[in-house]
Amino acid sequence: MILDRFHLTDKVAIVTGGGRGIGRAIAIAYAEAGADVVVAARRPEVLEEAAAEIRARGRRALAVPTDVTRGPELDRLIEATLSSFGRLDVLVNNAGGYPPTIALGVTDEEFEASFHFNVTSALHLSRVAAPHLARTRGSILNISSAMSHLVDTGFVAYGAAKAAMNHMTRLLAHEWAPQVRVNALAVGATMTDALEAFTGYGDLLEQMAKRTPMKRLGTPEDIASAALFLASPAGSWITGKILEVDGGTVASNWPYAIPNGLEESG
Repeated sequence: MILDRFHLTDKVAIVTGGGRGIGRAIAIAYAEAGADVVVAARRPEVLEEAAAEIRARGRRALAVPTDVTRGPELDRLIEATLSSFGRLDVLVNNAGGYPPTIALGVTDEEFEASFHFNVTSALHLSRVAAPHLARTRGSILNISSAMSHLVDTGFVAYGAAKAAMNHMTRLLAHEWAPQVRVNALAVGATMTDALEAFTGYGDLLEQMAKRTPMKRLGTPEDIASAALFLASPAGSWITGKILEVDGGTVASNWPYAIPNGLEESG
């Protein structure tokens, strides 16, 4: 049966940023597909809630409080996974992000912090995980952003970091094939707690939906479905690719006109 190719029966997955939003939806989707899941994030109480949802679906769960910007904590995440489950099949580098800041306002330190959070941390964890993934012919999935290829004011630090993540995905896929597959999702605007808290709900979200060809924002489950496809045997002939999951977006749907800081000099 073709649907059997979408199963992850008895596989083991790590999902960073797995306590809420897209990461949590991916973790639950993997559990429903038969995987045991390790969720990692900074807030223990949120992680335990996600772990409880995984266990409610009949799968084992491990919550590992982790700051992905700290290399030793990433090392301990892999160690805890292997100690508890003895194998690793899927790594999802989902933790990331950075607030909008115009190019004239972002400092060198902030720019480098965005790269460290979104790119360096993902490389570090992928590098530590790769030998273990090679033993199971496993895969890595990086959660990128539509802003990696779209343009808008205020996203130079975040967008440049996600563009770097995309090409890192291609480079790692080439270097680690055929033992480990590496792909990414370029995610469009998705309804999560983080987006709602940032936009303040209401009219702004409606404007964003109107600017999206599919006339709605994404849901975490939209992203989780694509994440399951790429991690499962159904995606076993796909590596080094960036799958755009964005409601058909070809231009930024961010409705704010952010001043670029050059108006007075122009």
